[in-house]
Amino acid sequence: DVQLVESGGGLVQPGGSLRLSCAASGFTYSNHVMSWFRQAPGKEREGVASIYTSNGNTYSADSVKGRFSISRDIASRTLYLQMSNLKPEDTALYYCASKVGMCGPNWSKLRFDSRGPGTQVTVS
Repeated sequence: DVQLVESGGGLVQPGGSLRLSCAASGFTYSNHVMSWFRQAPGKEREGVASIYTSNGNTYSADSVKGRFSISRDIASRTLYLQMSNLKPEDTALYYCASKVGMCGPNWSKLRFDSRGPGTQVTVS
């Protein structure tokens, strides 16, 4: 079974940094789109960043460009989201999601195959 488990969330002051991790198991890690989404109470889901595991191509939302960076470690099957200069509006439940195949600039509109339960990030 596919399992995605996030970690690394927490409470941080504005301007601070956090690194989120997403451990994956149960599927072949190559040829997958691995993405981070976030959802705040009362708001729609927002695609934060995405990476194609096979070649490392990335996409990021305009709201996080220059502050967040997505990466993956193929050997450990772990997805990362390095977040810096955090703002109160970054407060949300962050979760990772996976989808077979490649993606393009409209990656956030794709239907993903699996997602994790999420990790809470609070900037205050």
